[in-house]
Formats: sequence, C-alpha cells, structure tokens
Amino acid sequence: MPILPGCDDPGMALLVVVNRSAGTADDEALDTALDVLRDDTDVEVAATADAAELDRVLAGLDGRRPVVAGGDGSLHAAVAALDRAGALDRPLGVLPLGTGNDLARALGLPLDPAAAARVVLGGTARPLDLLRDDAGGIVVNAVHAGVGADAGERAHRLKDTLGAVAYPVGAAVAGVTTPGWRLRVEVDGTAVADGGTPVLMAGVCNGPTIGGGTALAPDARPDDGLADVVVVTATGPAARAAFAAALATGRHAGREDVVVVRGREVALSGEPVGLDADGELQDPVTARTWRVQPAAWSVLVPSAPGR
Repeated sequence: MPILPGCDDPGMALLVVVNRSAGTADDEALDTALDVLRDDTDVEVAATADAAELDRVLAGLDGRRPVVAGGDGSLHAAVAALDRAGALDRPLGVLPLGTGNDLARALGLPLDPAAAARVVLGGTARPLDLLRDDAGGIVVNAVHAGVGADAGERAHRLKDTLGAVAYPVGAAVAGVTTPGWRLRVEVDGTAVADGGTPVLMAGVCNGPTIGGGTALAPDARPDDGLADVVVVTATGPAARAAFAAALATGRHAGREDVVVVRGREVALSGEPVGLDADGELQDPVTARTWRVQPAAWSVLVPSAPGR
C-alpha cells in the first residue's frame, strides 16, 4: 500500500463540507466529529446543496484542508468538485457519516465520528486510483450497470426508512423483476460479454463493496492501478435467485455465469442501461468507457504504528 510520507500537517485549518441534500450526515455524529476537530484547529463548515455550491466552496480552499462529511455519494461529489478545481493533489479528509461508506470501509477508516476526526487530524495520505469515463465523469469506488443500478434506484427510495439494508432489499426486488440487458463489455480490448447473452449486471470496481457492504469484487484494491470487472449473465429466475444467494455469502465469483477480470480500460455498449456510480443514479446510456487513472487523488487514512 503506497503512502505519501510527510503529508501530516497538524494544526492546518480545515474546510468541512456537508451535503445537506444527501440526508445521510447525522447531526449528532457530525457535531461529535466537529468537537474533536475544533479542539485541535480552526474549522469552517460549509453546507452545500448542489454541485455549483460545492464548486464555489472548494474553489476557495485558501490553504485549508478539504474534509467531506457524508457517505459515498458525498465523497463522489467532493472528489469531482476537487477535480474540476484542479485540486486533486490536496489530501482529502473523510468523515464517513453516510449509510453505505463503502470506500471508507475499504480504506480502514473508522466509522466512529470521533475516531474518524482524529484520522483527519493525524492521518497519512494514501494515493488512490480514479475511474474516468468518456463523458467527463469520475468514479471513486464503483460503477455498475443493469440490475445493480435498478437495485440502487429502488434502494434510494427506501433509504430513509430502511437505512443500510435498503440496498439488499432493493436488489432482491430488482433481481426478480429484471429480464437482463444485451450488452457488450470489453476489458482492455477483449470481449468478456459479446452482446448475445443478456447481462444481469456489469460492475467496474475500484473498491471491493457496493451498497453498504455487498462484496461485488472482494479482491479489488483502490490503489493497484486496475479495475476489477464483474459481469453476471444469470438471467433465468432460478439462476438469479442462486446468484443473489451466492453474492450474499461472497461465493458468486465461482459461478459459471459470473466473469471476473481486471484491466485498465472497460467499454460497455448495447441496449440503454442505467448506471449507479458511487451510489448516485445516472441516466441510461448505450455506450460508456472507463479508464483507470492511477494514484490520481489521496485520502487521509490511519497512520501506521510508530509514525
């Protein structure tokens, strides 16, 4: 795991960004984290409601360290804004206060707000890969097409009432009602789905889990310069049920209707299919390509003992 030495800067002023429209940053947890931060340094909190506000806020860092409070969607939005501002070289602090926190879990960030705040104050910057698509978008953890996006759409409607179990419930419903999509998926120029057999799900993963802990690509590492690509062709009712059970127990990669490969460029084309990027739903597309940009940004993670 590559670590940038000498990135710790105790006492640096912080700019904490909260996405109020996301609805996942718990006020009590946020206050707990802010109390720890304010005991050590100057802290400004900016509550933003859309990308334009986030752009304005992060364009005015003025030497302060950016910190994002929220879940995977809020982290996605903050990294995209830093990218637009040309500020991806600034190590990002994360207070994982969302319902999913998939990338935070993969990085070993504590979910306790006080402990997470202490990592922001004394952590070490870990370089991470970024997925860039041909429409100008980015992905920090994972993007998936097909039933995964359908499940994400259903889970989005259930999140306020069901919390972290919204995704498994949404996936169960979507898996029963979705017939599949005719998609071609190429990884580094080699077809892993030819468009002839319906695809239930195609995932391009930087991190190992989606939906708050579902290990779609359990061996994925967000700093190895490669995307883990998972293509599922289990489209019959019995096959869908068996795949769902295998996914829940982490045994899906051994199924004949599941292909897992790694690569630097992934191209998807075919029938219009919805996307879910870092928990954020996107409009259906007929073609999209993602490329891995190694070590494009960095997150403050717990320092190794003795540092």
